[in-house]
Amino acid sequence: MKRLVLFVPLVIFLGVAAFLFQGLYLNPKELDSALVGKPVPQFQLTQLEDPAVTITNKDLAGEVYLINVWATWCPSCKYEHPFLNKLKQRGEMPIYGINYRDERMPAVRYLNKSGDPYSINLFDPEGSFAFDLGVYGAPETFVVDAKGIVRYRFAGVLEPGVWARDFMPLIKQLRQEAKGIS
Repeated sequence: MKRLVLFVPLVIFLGVAAFLFQGLYLNPKELDSALVGKPVPQFQLTQLEDPAVTITNKDLAGEVYLINVWATWCPSCKYEHPFLNKLKQRGEMPIYGINYRDERMPAVRYLNKSGDPYSINLFDPEGSFAFDLGVYGAPETFVVDAKGIVRYRFAGVLEPGVWARDFMPLIKQLRQEAKGIS
């Protein structure tokens, strides 16, 4: 019986090692989101540029769009910003920004200096709406269909390769669904 007790630490070690070994093959950019397949959470936030203007879900509905979570303190957000500006110039689709846990005036100055890729920019200083979206950090981008359902979530820098591989096929499909073409 005493010999069996000697093997308990070995069994525990092997179990922990197997668990950690499995983690080596996970992609950290593929974060599960309980929100995919569900409506965008209800919100009522002020517009970044004009605190007198309140924006709600109703202001965003009706077409396929992106929600991009960003902040001035986020270096990765600054890296992806030129690509978002290109998407706006090409008229790809509406991009709604969520200025996440930031200060209003530095964010407005940043957009004035670097270009504003957003159709509407929501100010979320406490991160409450971002929390409801399940945001882990910035940048994160969500694809939302014409019915207001979150269809995809991407954590990380949005760049041309990711756009072509992950976003465009889905957006094309969602636009066809919105037109009633399958």
